[in-house]
Amino acid sequence: MQIYLPIAEMSVNVFLILGLGGGVGFMSGLFGVGGGFLMTPLLIFLGIPPAVSVGTEAAQIVASSVSGVLAHWRRGNVDLKMGLILTMGGFVGSFGGVELFKWLRSQGQVDLVIALCYVIFLGIVGGLMFVESVQSLVKSKRMAEAGGRKKLHQHTWIHGLPFKVRFRRSKLYISAVLPLGLGVLVGVLAAIMGVGGGFIMVPAMIYLLGMPTSVVVGTSLFQIIFVTANSTFLHATRNFTVDIVLALLLLLGGVIGAQIGARMSVRLKGEQLRVLLAVIVLVVCAKLGIDLVTTPDDMFSLGAGGKH
Repeated sequence: MQIYLPIAEMSVNVFLILGLGGGVGFMSGLFGVGGGFLMTPLLIFLGIPPAVSVGTEAAQIVASSVSGVLAHWRRGNVDLKMGLILTMGGFVGSFGGVELFKWLRSQGQVDLVIALCYVIFLGIVGGLMFVESVQSLVKSKRMAEAGGRKKLHQHTWIHGLPFKVRFRRSKLYISAVLPLGLGVLVGVLAAIMGVGGGFIMVPAMIYLLGMPTSVVVGTSLFQIIFVTANSTFLHATRNFTVDIVLALLLLLGGVIGAQIGARMSVRLKGEQLRVLLAVIVLVVCAKLGIDLVTTPDDMFSLGAGGKH
């Protein structure tokens, strides 16, 4: 069954979009990511203009993240104080990111920048996460055989930064500067790439901040809700790239999928979740990289500025 998208100016299959929304929602609840790093490229692969894909996907991320956060909140897996600090930084970053997006679109370079950002960030994050996760699995197996006990986290230069705050739920006492800066970075990425930033936020919270994986998922989804909601509002009012029909279809599938994913997440170990996420990130990165270097059907598609 086909339906017309007024902003994207094209028709799509309703059940295909619902299925995509459900699949990405499932990942949201399972990994603690908004899923935009996967959905935005998929929408672009379907022929939807990159600028519309970015603006609209931010709206879908909000709903799937709300659904996922509610499930994790009931299990006590949300560090509210950490989430609020990350959100503050995310608001600042998303304002700057939307303005940068608007300028790039006026220059006709937004499609190319979106693709390059995905290839670079997904390649780096996916590669590092995969290597670390495999090493972590091997170490945990050896420690289990030796009957050793794993440390909660290691102390690094990060713990010497000023403005320290105690995060009781995460069992941390670290500077608020780092999560604030992390929030700004994720806010910029949310605006330019149409993502919640979970694929950056989740590994950063685990490896950089030293948070337990069980708390990271729910806390990541918490900040994603507010940062992507702000990005959606700004894209709709500043860039006019939010297709409400497409967003509603993605929302419907995403809410259902997130609940299922949240239930599945408690059945897998943290290391196993990270390996799975790393593999998915690398696969998407490879697909985007291949599309970027192959000759497009329309030689002017990269310089179209989101119009056709």
